[in-house]
Amino acid sequence: AQRQPGYEADKWDVVVADANPDGTLAGPPRNLTSAVDVSAGEIAWANDTAGRPMVAFLHEVDGTAALGRAFPDGRPTDVDRRWPGMPTALSTAGRGAALSVTRLDAPAEVYTVAALDGGTEVPRVPVSRANEAPLAGLDLRRPRVIRVPVEGGATMQMWILEPPGFDAARKWPVVYLVHGGPQGAWEDSWGWRWNAQLWAARGYVVVMPNPRGSTGFGQAFVDEITGDWGGKCYRDLVAGLDATVALPFVDPDRIATAGASFGGYMMNWFAVNDVAPRFRCIVSHCSVWNFESMWGTTDELWFDENDHGGLPWEQPGRYREYSPHARAGELGRHKTPFLVIHNDLDFRGPRGQGRGLFEGLERKGVRRRLGHIPEEREW
Repeated sequence: AQRQPGYEADKWDVVVADANPDGTLAGPPRNLTSAVDVSAGEIAWANDTAGRPMVAFLHEVDGTAALGRAFPDGRPTDVDRRWPGMPTALSTAGRGAALSVTRLDAPAEVYTVAALDGGTEVPRVPVSRANEAPLAGLDLRRPRVIRVPVEGGATMQMWILEPPGFDAARKWPVVYLVHGGPQGAWEDSWGWRWNAQLWAARGYVVVMPNPRGSTGFGQAFVDEITGDWGGKCYRDLVAGLDATVALPFVDPDRIATAGASFGGYMMNWFAVNDVAPRFRCIVSHCSVWNFESMWGTTDELWFDENDHGGLPWEQPGRYREYSPHARAGELGRHKTPFLVIHNDLDFRGPRGQGRGLFEGLERKGVRRRLGHIPEEREW
């Protein structure tokens, strides 16, 4: 359950209630995770060593995931059980569990856990091994993590993924990826939409920052993106770009940036702000260009209204403040080359968003390409 109506990125808590045979509640709901600053994901009933019921749940933490335990009998919730990579598809049987786990350098495999109430490190056994042979001949690097100080005394985590054959003595081109959401995160997981290894395989160092609004770094960090898309998050990303340029193996003259959905929005915001000349090109996929026209056309109308604090005629300044279209004249000043991709079946950021961006680029004489895919949605 979440507490705040209309806010899809509010903290998810594990809530338990006794129930009658017909499904009606036999007692008041009890929040088992109110005292911990983690947002629960998948949940499943399990038993501890003594046979007492508990709720096993997954939650994001620091770009990975952990296995938590909540106890209806009042014992404190345990959330400090880290798991390398990103587990999903949690299923339980007695004290044990099975999960599907991916990493940035490995697609999904099935693992089992014999006892969910073990120590902090969860003993796990790989049982599928379906991808070992196909991956054996590939140079898939494990990512490194760097942490960037950002405003407000916070720290931003960034993944750095090196290409095959990486030599730290050389200078490498970079692709700087911004995730969607905005309440989401780049995680230690295999991507079927944005696969970092495929970018790296083309010879790029891949940099994936988790700025303000990213999940898994505490609810306050998530909440700070609301109503402030072009504010702290943008400045976090500029700080991340500075840290990227400071890496000794990075060629500062060959940095591209790309993103989709909110990440696409940030591409557009980059393009109309002073950071734009630092990129050789920008790739904006299924983006937000005009907050004012997006209202009334997106399938998540309530999300727009929550993030802007009301309706457009109630909060006109809030809708316009961080809308890239209001600063479209800056496109002509910076002239950073653009690839715009937008799909006809995208109802989250309807196609007019991408077309409006493309027309602005055209009118301002910016080098541009439009990738138009009629039968595809945002994903």
